Amino acid sequence: MAKDFIISIDQGTTGSRVFCFDTTGKVVSSAYREFTQHFPKPGWVEHDATEIWTGVCSLLAEALSKGGLDARNAAGIAITNQRETTLIWDKKTGEPVHRAIVWQCRRTADYCEELKKKNLADLVRKKTGLVIDAYFSGTKIRWMLENVAGARTRAEKGELMAGTIDTWLLYKLTGEWKTDYTNASRTLLYNIETKQWDDELCKILNVPRSLLPEVQASRSKFGTTRNVQGLIDGIPVLAIAGDQQAALFGQLCVKPGQAKNTYGTGCFLLFQTGSKYIISKSGLLTTLACDEKGGVSYALEGSVFIGGAVIQWLRDFMKFFASARETEDMIKNIRDDEDDVVFVPAFAGLGAPHWDMQARGAVFGLTRDTDPARMTRAALKSIAFQSHDLVRAMEKDTGEKLPSLRVDGGATANHYLMQFQSDILNVPVERPQNADTTALGVAYLAGMEAGIWKDAEALLKLQENRTFFRPSMSQERRDRELRLWSKGVERVKNWSE
Repeated sequence: MAKDFIISIDQGTTGSRVFCFDTTGKVVSSAYREFTQHFPKPGWVEHDATEIWTGVCSLLAEALSKGGLDARNAAGIAITNQRETTLIWDKKTGEPVHRAIVWQCRRTADYCEELKKKNLADLVRKKTGLVIDAYFSGTKIRWMLENVAGARTRAEKGELMAGTIDTWLLYKLTGEWKTDYTNASRTLLYNIETKQWDDELCKILNVPRSLLPEVQASRSKFGTTRNVQGLIDGIPVLAIAGDQQAALFGQLCVKPGQAKNTYGTGCFLLFQTGSKYIISKSGLLTTLACDEKGGVSYALEGSVFIGGAVIQWLRDFMKFFASARETEDMIKNIRDDEDDVVFVPAFAGLGAPHWDMQARGAVFGLTRDTDPARMTRAALKSIAFQSHDLVRAMEKDTGEKLPSLRVDGGATANHYLMQFQSDILNVPVERPQNADTTALGVAYLAGMEAGIWKDAEALLKLQENRTFFRPSMSQERRDRELRLWSKGVERVKNWSE
């Protein structure tokens, strides 16, 4: 029986998607649903892992049904996920001991400051490529061990399992307890030079090594399905990659010097450096990624915590509009030079290149005629400004000027945002016809493992035409926009006490 499609699970921060891709890389069918965001305290964010799993099961059945597909014809399953979001569950029952703590959650910020005061920043950076920040998984695991009744004792007895969301989904699909290099590299516990869990880091964060899963290449055999509602047993899981590394591969940025920016809940710029391990001096991270064969490589990364999430906030909390699709029409009649409203959406602190966990969101330049449309435009511009700051930091680290920026993610559908991004960077922006490159990238990896595609060169032939946005803003206007943005950023820093 012909194995003629790949099932790709794209488990995001605000929702889950399942795609079915055919052997030409085209979407045959897809299904999507949002899930609940829990905010138990200011700055705290949690997800119900069981709700996520139940949703994924429904989406698998829905995507197969929509495409008229038979699960027996699936060549394999690929998983890509919101990175750093972490949970712990019981080995025997499979029940989580606590809600998953989301990458945006700031509950461990004070503990991170304690680690910095112990002069551990350089050690952590050298081993992991990361900065000490509440963003990453390790301090979240420690928090659960310290704050869930009996968790530390049970962990030390070997009764519990920890993992990022990819590990949880793999466990539910196959019963295996594994992760891949890209997700492991985001934990503060994994040495990206030796490619091993690091005993010294585990000791510093007081996380038992026995609590951590097996790590293997993003493109490899992770297990086969068993007892999954809506699927047959025996479908192999052939690829796992963190969402941003998956998008990097989906854009086929597999050679040193190639870069992409993904516009999702946050924004994430990744710059492929191949076998070269570069430690940033400009506030970027070093992380593990995939090379042209699906093996391990290095990349520089800049992370914006609040990208598309600022539009979601305006929709859900401010009630400015019912759908993000409305924003473009909403702002189209405002002249470019009509106001100087600046929106700095530091709801979860500032990521790269600032790394200020105490920063908080603010809007500057309000006047009596500032209306929801002008606030919305300032929010859209904030996404581009934050991405601009990442690009400039990356250029400083590498000594290379970015000739163009490849983009993907849901927010790239907004033409105003893409044009403003090109204008503020003063370089062309390239958008593929299929903006879901996160799901596509991990499907590419699974398809290579299944033998559907030979290598990245074969995949390059499948890439469709791109839309180009070219800069048209005057240098005077660009300088003014960036000057006002910089003023706003400086004023939100170190706000929370």
